Amino acid sequence: MAQIQIQYDDKLVRQFSWATMIWGAVGMLVGVLIALQMAYWPANLSPELSFGRLRPLHTNAVIFAFVGNLIFAGLYYSTQRLLKTRMASDLLGRIHFWGWQLIIVLAAITLPLGLTQSKEYAELEWPIDLLVVLVWVVFAVNFFWTLKIRREKHIYVAIWFYIASIITVAVLYIVNNLSMPVSWMHSYSVYPGVQDALVQWWYGHNAVAFFLTTPILGLMYYFVPKAVNRPIYSYRLSIVHFWALVFMYIWAGPHHLLYSSLPDWAQSLGVVFSVALWAPSWGGMINGLLTLRGAWHKLRTDPVVKFLVASITFYGMSTFEGPMMAIKQINSMTHYTDYTIGHVHGGALGWNGFIAFGMIYYLMPKLWKTEMYSAKLVMTHFWLSTIGIVLYIVSMWSAGITQALMWWAFTDEGTLKYPEFIETVVRLIPFYYIRILGGLMYLVGMLLLAYNVIKTIGIAKANRVDLSDATYKAAPLDTSKETAGPGMQNWHHVLEGRVVTFSLLVFVAVAIGGPVTYIPLVAFKSNIKTIPSVHPYSALELEGRDIYVREGCYNCHSQMIRPFRDEALR
Repeated sequence: MAQIQIQYDDKLVRQFSWATMIWGAVGMLVGVLIALQMAYWPANLSPELSFGRLRPLHTNAVIFAFVGNLIFAGLYYSTQRLLKTRMASDLLGRIHFWGWQLIIVLAAITLPLGLTQSKEYAELEWPIDLLVVLVWVVFAVNFFWTLKIRREKHIYVAIWFYIASIITVAVLYIVNNLSMPVSWMHSYSVYPGVQDALVQWWYGHNAVAFFLTTPILGLMYYFVPKAVNRPIYSYRLSIVHFWALVFMYIWAGPHHLLYSSLPDWAQSLGVVFSVALWAPSWGGMINGLLTLRGAWHKLRTDPVVKFLVASITFYGMSTFEGPMMAIKQINSMTHYTDYTIGHVHGGALGWNGFIAFGMIYYLMPKLWKTEMYSAKLVMTHFWLSTIGIVLYIVSMWSAGITQALMWWAFTDEGTLKYPEFIETVVRLIPFYYIRILGGLMYLVGMLLLAYNVIKTIGIAKANRVDLSDATYKAAPLDTSKETAGPGMQNWHHVLEGRVVTFSLLVFVAVAIGGPVTYIPLVAFKSNIKTIPSVHPYSALELEGRDIYVREGCYNCHSQMIRPFRDEALR
């Protein structure tokens, strides 16, 4: 069979890698600033630079700018090699890159100005939402077009996770951001009350699932075997991991609304599926770690392997902690406390951040055809970041437990031992300074990464390295028909060669959970208790709500009183 010459588009990978490092440093810098504002209030310099407005900027910068660009860099690099074809359209790739950077810049301008929908991970106003959807469609078209022209019949497990991520993020983002515009930069959600809360956390939880988890798992399934030169530990486990995760994740959103006005059946549904997620999540972690069998010695000497193994370990920790925090008794303590802050940063900085660093250190010598400038700086970066994360997480765990115990404390007479909220805040200040130290160490590690990469590129340019796209050879796509033998693996092997069928099954798996939870909430009035004293907002109340949203008060003040004695008394 004749071989075909292929040139991969690595310029696009280099661009997204640069964006990952730049926006990562910006996001971490804003994070350190708002951590300082929590410990030292005069650091809130102006309304535009206050905690309430910068906190959503920090989360958006880390999620969509840092992790988003990381995903695209890794996806474009691995997809071309796994499918043995160049991305279908260079133009669509460039539109995707510059469109995504424009979205980030618009977010960086509008959020400090108080232009926000106030929805977690969906703060951007409606014109920017439309741009996000447009750019995502460009990305999806390029990806699925590339699948159409692939030269590898069977799609590898990493591609499965990319497909699930692209389809599900599109559904989540569009449904959750449906709104009624009242001006060019102001809108209101189309969903009322508790229905809005349910849709928001159906999106919010699954944004973590399908933007911060499944595409990163795809990167894990590609870069870990590459880094250790071993095949993935278990193909069968990959199948179970993928389908169980894709189906179960979408149901777990209501665990963010425990002890709220959401019907009990919906809360219980969220708890059940959240706890069940332990199994597939740890299945993926085990599959990743056991891929190192026979190559554990690399953990001592190879910094790329160190970052990747640490990343998978943090994934295991986060996916143990998440289901644990969904159990009602534990949630009653951790919810509304800094314990949750420690949990999400373990995932974002440990799981996402470390796989980003491992991937960049793996890619840079290949993309610039030059060894890294300093191996010692890479090791320094690893230990700085690791210690920084530990300081951050442990301080927030400690702060969260302290908060809960002080809120719950009663005197012998049955009154609140700490009736003033500020009494709790004062006790937390030392933990907040430890958090600043941990975040600062992580930021310094980011800057070391950027410095090391800049010096590496300088060496490549000094040596006049030819950076034109490398040429590879591949056979044409085998279009012969296949029939499945007995057994799950054989059936799935055939399914992997039928991308349209595979994608439709993914859509069905992720589309079931949302309607099953939401439709009963709308169709049956008995699910929503009607309180006669509740009326629509007056004009003055609506103006007050807009101020509350603009200033970012919602970041700290939920206005939700749970059915607990201490909260009712306070």
